Amino acid sequence: MISAKEQLDIIKRGAVEIIIEADLLKKLEKSVSTGIPLRVKAGFDPTAPDIHLGHTVLLNKMRQFQELGHEVVFLIGDFTGMIGDPTGKSETRKHLSKEEVVQNAKTYQAQINKILDPARTSIVFNSEWMSKMSAEQMIELAARHTVARMLEREDFKKRYQSELPISIHEFLYPLIQGYDSVMLKADVELGGTDQKFNLLVGRELQKEYGQEPQCIVMMPLLEGLDGVNKMSKSLGNYIGISEPAGQVFGKIMSTSDTLMMRYYELVSSVSLPRLDKINTDVKNGLLHPMEAKKQLAAELVDRFCGPGEGARARAEFEKVFSKKDMPENIPVVEVVWEGETMKLVKLMSTSGTVTSNSEARRLIQQGAVEVNQQPIMDVNAELSATSFYTLRVGKKRFVQIIPKK
Repeated sequence: MISAKEQLDIIKRGAVEIIIEADLLKKLEKSVSTGIPLRVKAGFDPTAPDIHLGHTVLLNKMRQFQELGHEVVFLIGDFTGMIGDPTGKSETRKHLSKEEVVQNAKTYQAQINKILDPARTSIVFNSEWMSKMSAEQMIELAARHTVARMLEREDFKKRYQSELPISIHEFLYPLIQGYDSVMLKADVELGGTDQKFNLLVGRELQKEYGQEPQCIVMMPLLEGLDGVNKMSKSLGNYIGISEPAGQVFGKIMSTSDTLMMRYYELVSSVSLPRLDKINTDVKNGLLHPMEAKKQLAAELVDRFCGPGEGARARAEFEKVFSKKDMPENIPVVEVVWEGETMKLVKLMSTSGTVTSNSEARRLIQQGAVEVNQQPIMDVNAELSATSFYTLRVGKKRFVQIIPKK
Protein backbone atom coordinates (compact mmCIF):
# COMPACT_ATOMS: atom_id res chain seq x y z
CA MET A 1 0.00 0.00 0.00
CA ILE A 2 1.41 3.38 -0.98
CA SER A 3 1.75 6.23 1.53
CA ALA A 4 -1.25 8.15 2.81
CA LYS A 5 -0.06 11.36 1.14
CA GLU A 6 0.30 9.62 -2.23
CA GLN A 7 -3.16 8.13 -1.84
CA LEU A 8 -4.62 11.53 -1.04
CA ASP A 9 -3.06 13.02 -4.19
CA ILE A 10 -4.78 10.34 -6.29
CA ILE A 11 -8.11 10.77 -4.49
CA LYS A 12 -8.01 14.53 -5.05
CA ARG A 13 -7.82 14.12 -8.83
CA GLY A 14 -10.93 15.76 -10.26
CA ALA A 15 -12.50 16.28 -6.82
CA VAL A 16 -14.20 19.62 -6.18
CA GLU A 17 -14.15 19.50 -2.39
CA ILE A 18 -13.10 17.14 0.39
CA ILE A 19 -14.70 17.44 3.82
CA ILE A 20 -12.49 17.41 5.82
CA GLU A 21 -9.20 16.88 3.94
CA ALA A 22 -7.05 16.80 7.08
CA ASP A 23 -9.37 14.19 8.61
CA LEU A 24 -9.24 12.07 5.45
CA LEU A 25 -5.44 12.15 5.58
CA LYS A 26 -5.59 10.93 9.18
CA LYS A 27 -7.94 8.11 8.19
CA LEU A 28 -5.58 7.12 5.39
CA GLU A 29 -2.55 7.22 7.72
CA LYS A 30 -4.37 5.00 10.21
CA SER A 31 -5.29 2.60 7.41
CA VAL A 32 -1.68 2.40 6.25
CA SER A 33 -0.36 1.80 9.78
CA THR A 34 -2.99 -0.81 10.74
CA GLY A 35 -3.53 -2.46 7.38
CA ILE A 36 -7.29 -2.03 7.80
CA PRO A 37 -8.90 -0.64 4.62
CA LEU A 38 -11.31 2.27 4.70
CA ARG A 39 -14.98 1.60 4.00
CA VAL A 40 -15.98 3.79 1.06
CA LYS A 41 -19.63 4.25 0.18
CA ALA A 42 -21.46 5.70 -2.81
CA GLY A 43 -25.19 5.48 -3.31
CA PHE A 44 -27.13 5.30 -6.56
CA ASP A 45 -30.91 5.45 -6.82
CA PRO A 46 -32.17 3.19 -9.63
CA THR A 47 -34.61 5.76 -11.00
CA ALA A 48 -33.68 4.97 -14.63
CA PRO A 49 -32.56 1.67 -16.18
CA ASP A 50 -29.21 2.69 -17.62
CA ILE A 51 -25.95 4.04 -16.27
CA HIS A 52 -24.40 6.79 -18.36
CA LEU A 53 -20.96 8.39 -18.48
CA GLY A 54 -21.98 10.97 -15.86
CA HIS A 55 -22.46 8.18 -13.32
CA THR A 56 -18.98 6.87 -14.03
CA VAL A 57 -17.37 9.94 -12.45
CA LEU A 58 -18.23 8.46 -9.06
CA LEU A 59 -17.63 4.89 -10.22
CA ASN A 60 -14.13 5.80 -11.40
CA LYS A 61 -13.38 7.36 -8.03
CA MET A 62 -14.64 4.17 -6.36
CA ARG A 63 -12.34 2.15 -8.60
CA GLN A 64 -9.41 4.35 -7.51
CA PHE A 65 -10.19 3.58 -3.87
CA GLN A 66 -10.29 -0.13 -4.76
CA GLU A 67 -6.91 0.06 -6.44
CA LEU A 68 -5.56 1.78 -3.32
CA GLY A 69 -6.66 -1.26 -1.31
CA HIS A 70 -9.85 0.05 0.27
CA GLU A 71 -13.27 -1.56 0.61
CA VAL A 72 -15.94 -0.19 -1.71
CA VAL A 73 -19.68 -0.39 -1.05
CA PHE A 74 -21.99 0.21 -3.99
CA LEU A 75 -25.28 1.12 -2.37
CA ILE A 76 -28.37 0.70 -4.51
CA GLY A 77 -31.04 2.98 -3.06
CA ASP A 78 -34.01 0.79 -3.87
CA PHE A 79 -35.84 2.23 -0.86
CA THR A 80 -34.88 5.88 -1.39
CA GLY A 81 -35.51 5.41 -5.10
CA MET A 82 -39.21 5.08 -4.36
CA ILE A 83 -39.07 8.51 -2.65
CA GLY A 84 -37.05 10.26 -5.34
CA ASP A 85 -34.15 12.58 -4.53
CA PRO A 86 -35.56 16.12 -4.33
CA THR A 87 -32.13 17.66 -4.95
CA GLY A 88 -32.35 20.45 -7.50
CA LYS A 89 -36.03 19.87 -8.17
CA SER A 90 -38.60 22.66 -8.29
CA GLU A 91 -41.45 20.24 -7.75
CA THR A 92 -42.13 16.88 -6.13
CA ARG A 93 -40.65 14.03 -8.15
CA LYS A 94 -42.78 11.32 -9.65
CA HIS A 95 -43.17 8.39 -7.27
CA LEU A 96 -41.67 5.19 -8.69
CA SER A 97 -43.26 1.83 -7.99
CA LYS A 98 -41.31 -0.89 -6.22
CA GLU A 99 -41.43 -2.96 -9.41
CA GLU A 100 -39.84 -0.16 -11.47
CA VAL A 101 -37.08 0.33 -8.92
CA VAL A 102 -36.34 -3.40 -8.68
CA GLN A 103 -36.09 -3.75 -12.46
CA ASN A 104 -33.78 -0.76 -12.77
CA ALA A 105 -31.61 -2.08 -9.92
CA LYS A 106 -31.01 -5.32 -11.84
CA THR A 107 -29.51 -3.41 -14.77
CA TYR A 108 -27.29 -1.42 -12.39
CA GLN A 109 -25.79 -4.59 -10.98
CA ALA A 110 -24.87 -5.83 -14.45
CA GLN A 111 -23.46 -2.52 -15.65
CA ILE A 112 -21.19 -1.58 -12.73
CA ASN A 113 -18.99 -4.59 -13.43
CA LYS A 114 -17.78 -2.73 -16.52
CA ILE A 115 -15.93 -0.33 -14.18
CA LEU A 116 -15.61 -1.78 -10.68
CA ASP A 117 -13.76 -4.94 -9.73
CA PRO A 118 -16.58 -7.42 -8.95
CA ALA A 119 -14.37 -9.37 -6.56
CA ARG A 120 -13.75 -6.27 -4.44
CA THR A 121 -17.19 -4.66 -4.61
CA SER A 122 -19.92 -5.08 -2.01
CA ILE A 123 -23.39 -4.43 -3.41
CA VAL A 124 -26.02 -3.61 -0.83
CA PHE A 125 -29.62 -2.37 -0.94
CA ASN A 126 -30.88 0.13 1.62
CA SER A 127 -34.21 -1.69 1.73
CA GLU A 128 -32.31 -4.34 3.73
CA TRP A 129 -32.63 -2.15 6.82
CA MET A 130 -35.21 0.47 5.86
CA SER A 131 -37.98 -2.01 5.03
CA LYS A 132 -37.52 -3.52 8.51
CA MET A 133 -37.66 -0.16 10.29
CA SER A 134 -40.73 0.24 12.49
CA ALA A 135 -42.83 3.40 12.64
CA GLU A 136 -41.38 4.03 16.10
CA GLN A 137 -37.81 3.81 14.76
CA MET A 138 -38.68 6.12 11.86
CA ILE A 139 -40.04 8.70 14.30
CA GLU A 140 -36.83 8.40 16.33
CA LEU A 141 -34.76 8.99 13.19
CA ALA A 142 -36.89 11.98 12.16
CA ALA A 143 -36.43 13.50 15.62
CA ARG A 144 -32.69 13.81 15.01
CA HIS A 145 -33.12 16.61 12.44
CA THR A 146 -35.13 19.84 12.37
CA VAL A 147 -37.38 21.43 9.77
CA ALA A 148 -35.27 24.58 10.00
CA ARG A 149 -32.18 22.61 8.94
CA MET A 150 -34.10 21.02 6.08
CA LEU A 151 -35.18 24.43 4.82
CA GLU A 152 -31.52 25.45 4.62
CA ARG A 153 -31.38 23.33 1.48
CA GLU A 154 -31.46 25.65 -1.51
CA ASP A 155 -34.11 23.70 -3.41
CA PHE A 156 -36.42 23.41 -0.39
CA LYS A 157 -35.83 27.08 0.48
CA LYS A 158 -36.78 28.23 -3.03
CA ARG A 159 -39.91 26.10 -3.11
CA TYR A 160 -40.96 27.26 0.35
CA GLN A 161 -40.42 30.94 -0.51
CA SER A 162 -42.29 30.49 -3.81
CA GLU A 163 -45.15 28.75 -1.97
CA LEU A 164 -44.62 25.60 -4.01
CA PRO A 165 -45.58 22.32 -2.32
CA ILE A 166 -43.02 20.25 -0.41
CA SER A 167 -44.22 16.79 0.53
CA ILE A 168 -43.34 15.47 3.98
CA HIS A 169 -41.81 12.31 2.49
CA GLU A 170 -39.21 14.45 0.67
CA PHE A 171 -37.75 15.46 4.04
CA LEU A 172 -37.11 11.78 4.68
CA TYR A 173 -34.74 11.42 1.72
CA PRO A 174 -31.63 13.12 3.20
CA LEU A 175 -32.33 11.46 6.55
CA ILE A 176 -32.41 8.00 5.02
CA GLN A 177 -29.32 8.66 2.90
CA GLY A 178 -27.53 9.78 6.05
CA TYR A 179 -28.81 6.77 7.98
CA ASP A 180 -27.34 4.53 5.27
CA SER A 181 -23.91 5.82 6.32
CA VAL A 182 -24.72 4.92 9.93
CA MET A 183 -25.74 1.38 9.01
CA LEU A 184 -22.69 0.87 6.81
CA LYS A 185 -20.30 2.60 9.24
CA ALA A 186 -18.85 4.46 6.26
CA ASP A 187 -15.42 6.08 6.58
CA VAL A 188 -15.84 7.97 3.31
CA GLU A 189 -18.85 8.85 1.17
CA LEU A 190 -18.63 9.91 -2.45
CA GLY A 191 -21.17 12.16 -4.14
CA GLY A 192 -21.75 14.90 -6.66
CA THR A 193 -21.58 18.57 -5.74
CA ASP A 194 -25.38 18.71 -5.81
CA GLN A 195 -25.44 16.18 -2.96
CA LYS A 196 -23.54 18.25 -0.41
CA PHE A 197 -26.49 18.73 1.96
CA ASN A 198 -27.37 15.02 1.94
CA LEU A 199 -23.73 14.02 2.46
CA LEU A 200 -23.38 16.36 5.44
CA VAL A 201 -26.52 14.86 7.01
CA GLY A 202 -24.66 11.54 7.01
CA ARG A 203 -21.82 13.09 9.03
CA GLU A 204 -24.25 14.58 11.54
CA LEU A 205 -26.21 11.36 11.99
CA GLN A 206 -23.04 9.34 12.50
CA LYS A 207 -22.12 11.71 15.34
CA GLU A 208 -25.64 11.27 16.78
CA TYR A 209 -25.18 7.50 16.76
CA GLY A 210 -21.72 7.67 18.35
CA GLN A 211 -19.70 6.97 15.19
CA GLU A 212 -16.69 8.79 13.81
CA PRO A 213 -18.07 11.04 11.07
CA GLN A 214 -17.37 10.08 7.49
CA CYS A 215 -15.22 12.20 5.23
CA ILE A 216 -16.83 13.43 2.04
CA VAL A 217 -15.32 13.48 -1.42
CA MET A 218 -17.43 15.57 -3.78
CA MET A 219 -17.05 15.17 -7.51
CA PRO A 220 -18.22 17.59 -10.19
CA LEU A 221 -21.31 16.99 -12.28
CA LEU A 222 -20.21 15.87 -15.73
CA GLU A 223 -21.43 18.03 -18.57
CA GLY A 224 -23.28 16.26 -21.35
CA LEU A 225 -22.49 16.32 -25.06
CA ASP A 226 -23.86 19.87 -25.32
CA GLY A 227 -21.01 20.99 -23.03
CA VAL A 228 -23.41 23.03 -20.90
CA ASN A 229 -26.00 20.98 -19.04
CA LYS A 230 -25.46 18.08 -16.65
CA MET A 231 -25.40 14.79 -18.53
CA SER A 232 -28.93 13.46 -18.46
CA LYS A 233 -31.03 10.97 -20.39
CA SER A 234 -33.97 13.35 -20.25
CA LEU A 235 -31.92 16.00 -22.08
CA GLY A 236 -30.59 13.52 -24.64
CA ASN A 237 -27.00 14.68 -24.07
CA TYR A 238 -25.74 11.43 -22.58
CA ILE A 239 -23.42 8.54 -23.45
CA GLY A 240 -24.81 5.26 -22.15
CA ILE A 241 -22.19 2.73 -21.09
CA SER A 242 -24.29 -0.10 -22.56
CA GLU A 243 -24.65 1.51 -25.98
CA PRO A 244 -23.04 -0.13 -29.04
CA ALA A 245 -19.33 0.54 -29.51
CA GLY A 246 -19.86 2.67 -32.60
CA GLN A 247 -22.29 4.96 -30.83
CA VAL A 248 -20.02 5.44 -27.83
CA PHE A 249 -17.04 6.17 -30.09
CA GLY A 250 -18.99 8.55 -32.30
CA LYS A 251 -20.44 10.49 -29.39
CA ILE A 252 -17.01 10.99 -27.83
CA MET A 253 -15.73 12.25 -31.19
CA SER A 254 -18.57 14.80 -31.29
CA THR A 255 -17.36 16.57 -28.13
CA SER A 256 -15.57 19.89 -28.15
CA ASP A 257 -11.82 19.97 -27.42
CA THR A 258 -12.52 21.58 -24.04
CA LEU A 259 -15.06 18.93 -23.09
CA MET A 260 -12.66 16.22 -24.24
CA MET A 261 -10.11 17.31 -21.63
CA ARG A 262 -12.86 17.40 -19.02
CA TYR A 263 -13.73 13.79 -19.85
CA TYR A 264 -10.06 12.83 -19.74
CA GLU A 265 -9.79 14.21 -16.22
CA LEU A 266 -12.99 12.72 -14.85
CA VAL A 267 -13.68 9.44 -16.66
CA SER A 268 -10.41 8.32 -18.25
CA SER A 269 -8.12 5.94 -16.36
CA VAL A 270 -4.88 7.47 -17.69
CA SER A 271 -2.34 8.26 -15.00
CA LEU A 272 -1.85 11.79 -13.69
CA PRO A 273 1.54 12.20 -15.45
CA ARG A 274 0.01 10.92 -18.70
CA LEU A 275 -2.96 13.28 -18.31
CA ASP A 276 -0.62 16.24 -17.80
CA LYS A 277 1.37 15.26 -20.91
CA ILE A 278 -1.78 14.96 -23.06
CA ASN A 279 -2.97 18.36 -21.89
CA THR A 280 0.43 19.97 -22.50
CA ASP A 281 0.94 18.32 -25.89
CA VAL A 282 -2.50 19.43 -27.10
CA LYS A 283 -1.85 23.01 -25.99
CA ASN A 284 1.61 23.06 -27.61
CA GLY A 285 0.42 21.50 -30.87
CA LEU A 286 2.42 18.29 -30.38
CA LEU A 287 -0.77 16.20 -30.20
CA HIS A 288 -3.71 17.00 -32.46
CA PRO A 289 -6.99 17.27 -30.51
CA MET A 290 -8.61 14.85 -32.98
CA GLU A 291 -6.01 12.19 -32.20
CA ALA A 292 -6.35 12.78 -28.45
CA LYS A 293 -10.10 12.40 -28.84
CA LYS A 294 -9.71 9.13 -30.75
CA GLN A 295 -7.47 7.76 -28.00
CA LEU A 296 -10.03 8.70 -25.35
CA ALA A 297 -12.90 7.22 -27.36
CA ALA A 298 -11.02 3.95 -27.92
CA GLU A 299 -10.18 3.68 -24.20
CA LEU A 300 -13.79 4.16 -23.12
CA VAL A 301 -15.15 1.78 -25.77
CA ASP A 302 -12.68 -0.90 -24.63
CA ARG A 303 -13.83 -0.43 -21.05
CA PHE A 304 -17.56 -0.43 -21.69
CA CYS A 305 -17.87 -2.68 -24.75
CA GLY A 306 -14.99 -5.12 -24.35
CA PRO A 307 -11.25 -5.40 -25.16
CA GLY A 308 -10.47 -4.74 -28.81
CA GLU A 309 -13.75 -2.97 -29.49
CA GLY A 310 -12.06 0.43 -29.26
CA ALA A 311 -9.67 -0.36 -32.13
CA ARG A 312 -12.51 -1.75 -34.24
CA ALA A 313 -14.72 1.28 -33.59
CA ARG A 314 -11.81 3.61 -34.42
CA ALA A 315 -11.13 1.81 -37.70
CA GLU A 316 -14.79 2.02 -38.72
CA PHE A 317 -14.97 5.68 -37.73
CA GLU A 318 -11.85 6.56 -39.72
CA LYS A 319 -13.08 4.58 -42.71
CA VAL A 320 -16.19 6.73 -42.90
CA PHE A 321 -15.24 10.08 -41.40
CA SER A 322 -11.51 10.70 -41.74
CA LYS A 323 -11.42 11.81 -45.36
CA LYS A 324 -8.75 14.29 -46.40
CA ASP A 325 -11.13 16.72 -48.14
CA MET A 326 -13.51 17.00 -45.20
CA PRO A 327 -13.40 19.84 -42.68
CA GLU A 328 -12.62 19.18 -39.02
CA ASN A 329 -15.31 19.24 -36.33
CA ILE A 330 -18.17 18.15 -38.58
CA PRO A 331 -21.42 18.16 -36.56
CA VAL A 332 -22.44 14.71 -35.30
CA VAL A 333 -26.12 13.83 -35.08
CA GLU A 334 -27.62 10.69 -33.57
CA VAL A 335 -30.74 9.60 -35.47
CA VAL A 336 -33.22 6.96 -34.37
CA TRP A 337 -33.96 4.43 -37.12
CA GLU A 338 -37.56 3.22 -36.99
CA GLY A 339 -36.67 0.03 -38.86
CA GLU A 340 -33.71 -1.65 -40.51
CA THR A 341 -33.52 1.09 -43.14
CA MET A 342 -34.50 4.76 -43.52
CA LYS A 343 -35.13 6.79 -46.65
CA LEU A 344 -32.37 9.31 -47.32
CA VAL A 345 -34.98 12.05 -47.76
CA LYS A 346 -36.34 11.45 -44.27
CA LEU A 347 -32.84 11.12 -42.79
CA MET A 348 -31.85 14.52 -44.19
CA SER A 349 -34.89 16.26 -42.68
CA THR A 350 -34.75 14.33 -39.38
CA SER A 351 -31.07 15.20 -38.88
CA GLY A 352 -31.72 18.88 -39.55
CA THR A 353 -29.58 18.87 -42.70
CA VAL A 354 -32.54 20.34 -44.60
CA THR A 355 -35.75 22.00 -43.49
CA SER A 356 -38.19 19.71 -45.29
CA ASN A 357 -38.58 16.48 -47.27
CA SER A 358 -39.31 18.48 -50.41
CA GLU A 359 -36.03 20.37 -50.09
CA ALA A 360 -34.22 17.05 -49.62
CA ARG A 361 -35.79 15.59 -52.77
CA ARG A 362 -34.93 18.69 -54.79
CA LEU A 363 -31.28 18.66 -53.69
CA ILE A 364 -30.94 14.94 -54.42
CA GLN A 365 -32.39 15.42 -57.92
CA GLN A 366 -29.92 18.26 -58.51
CA GLY A 367 -27.01 15.97 -57.66
CA ALA A 368 -26.08 18.09 -54.63
CA VAL A 369 -26.09 15.24 -52.09
CA GLU A 370 -23.32 12.77 -51.27
CA VAL A 371 -23.34 9.90 -48.78
CA ASN A 372 -19.87 8.76 -47.71
CA GLN A 373 -18.46 10.69 -50.71
CA GLN A 374 -20.75 8.87 -53.15
CA PRO A 375 -23.22 11.01 -55.15
CA ILE A 376 -26.85 9.99 -54.63
CA MET A 377 -29.52 10.95 -57.18
CA ASP A 378 -32.24 8.46 -56.31
CA VAL A 379 -34.90 10.19 -54.17
CA ASN A 380 -36.03 6.74 -52.98
CA ALA A 381 -32.59 5.72 -51.72
CA GLU A 382 -32.57 4.00 -48.33
CA LEU A 383 -29.76 3.67 -45.78
CA SER A 384 -29.16 0.82 -43.36
CA ALA A 385 -28.98 1.28 -39.60
CA THR A 386 -25.78 -0.77 -39.41
CA SER A 387 -23.21 1.86 -40.43
CA PHE A 388 -22.01 5.44 -39.93
CA TYR A 389 -22.70 8.06 -42.60
CA THR A 390 -21.29 11.40 -43.64
CA LEU A 391 -23.80 13.52 -45.56
CA ARG A 392 -22.62 16.31 -47.78
CA VAL A 393 -25.18 18.75 -49.10
CA GLY A 394 -23.87 21.30 -51.57
CA LYS A 395 -20.24 22.28 -51.18
CA LYS A 396 -20.02 23.25 -47.51
CA ARG A 397 -22.77 21.55 -45.56
CA PHE A 398 -21.58 18.38 -43.77
CA VAL A 399 -23.09 16.24 -41.03
CA GLN A 400 -22.01 12.93 -39.53
CA ILE A 401 -24.85 10.50 -38.79
CA ILE A 402 -24.75 7.88 -36.04
CA PRO A 403 -27.71 5.49 -36.40
CA LYS A 404 -29.57 4.41 -33.29
CA LYS A 405 -32.18 1.69 -33.26
